[in-house]
Amino acid sequence: MNAVIITIGDELLIGQVIDSNSAWMGKKLNEIGISVSKKYCIADDKNEIIETLDESSKKAEIVLITGGLGPTKDDITKNTLAQYFKTQLVLNKDAQNNVEAIFAKSKRTVQELNREQAMLPESCTPIANPRGTAFGMAFEQNGKVFYSIPGVPFEMKGMMSEVILPELAKKFNSSVVFHKTVLTQGVGESSLAVEIEDWENNLPSHIKLAYLPKPGMVRLRLSTKAKNHIIKDEIENEIDKLKAIIGNLIFGYDEDTMEEVVGRQLKAQSKTMATAESCTGGNIARMITAVPGSSNYFKGSVVSYANEVKQDLLNVKQEDLQKVGAVSEEVITSMVLGVKDLLKTDYAIASSGIAGPDGGSEEKPVGTVWLAVAGPNGVRAKKYQFIHNRARNIEISSLTALNMLRKELISKA
Repeated sequence: MNAVIITIGDELLIGQVIDSNSAWMGKKLNEIGISVSKKYCIADDKNEIIETLDESSKKAEIVLITGGLGPTKDDITKNTLAQYFKTQLVLNKDAQNNVEAIFAKSKRTVQELNREQAMLPESCTPIANPRGTAFGMAFEQNGKVFYSIPGVPFEMKGMMSEVILPELAKKFNSSVVFHKTVLTQGVGESSLAVEIEDWENNLPSHIKLAYLPKPGMVRLRLSTKAKNHIIKDEIENEIDKLKAIIGNLIFGYDEDTMEEVVGRQLKAQSKTMATAESCTGGNIARMITAVPGSSNYFKGSVVSYANEVKQDLLNVKQEDLQKVGAVSEEVITSMVLGVKDLLKTDYAIASSGIAGPDGGSEEKPVGTVWLAVAGPNGVRAKKYQFIHNRARNIEISSLTALNMLRKELISKA
């Protein structure tokens, strides 16, 4: 069973708004056994919409459309759909009541433009929208189903989760699609592929493996289809085999993040941590504090970008800075011990490096980074050579530093 996703909006094409809707929709459709064969991103243009609808209906049984349902003149999707399905707009009382209720709740006056949102194509099946003023619409034509829903992600996800996905699963009696994603950190995609080649070659033919690299990590996604969930046990068995090969590289599964995994370990062990950051500029602390409840284990950070801050707050020796420089084992060791002592924590991590694009040398090129973790049993420091890209160096350094702490924590668990 195939679906096509159409996102409508000039703002998407000029990069003013990022299209996150189609990615979310594709994932959810795949979970109920519906494959997305194509995605279109098109302008708020009547002819473009009609042409894309014609093309989509030839490619798939399901067409999902987001965007263009707002109250202003540039939102033309509803009128275009009425023309496409050869029907007219009529007042829908439920939609009218919904608009009035939303405005009354916020003590605002309903504008005529908003009242017009209660006008829907006569032949559609309305889809209620308690989160906004624009109802969704469902159509059937020549055995194909079409859904038009708002582009606001909060509203779209509500309609999809509560109405459309359950309806599609029932209507098309889809197979269950089961995914399990293994999250690894420490080696690149090609090195990982070599390491697990025998395991991959011996996977059952109905289990598919995908490599999904991103800066600092590689995700391994195993997927299969079935009419029931028995297949889940088979995938879990394959992951057990994988853990025996690369267990040291696996830090989590599915939607886990490194900062969440580290946070759970700290919380479980009732331990605290701090960071001393130079080249990462506070990014590690940002990642940690993005996790709800991180105040239970994270005490704070010293962003010691300048050498005088390293000296004054972290007890880095001036002679070390002059002799071996800030990007060195001596300095990173002093930094991590300094912040651990300053903030009185059980663990600490530190970063110092040359993020780029400038500042490198023949001895220490851009991407040279020293990372360290300190805990009850002392300090572990390591030099890394990353890439010639500032943003990625910061991202990879942050992830790698957290993984160093994770390994230290599980060794003491």
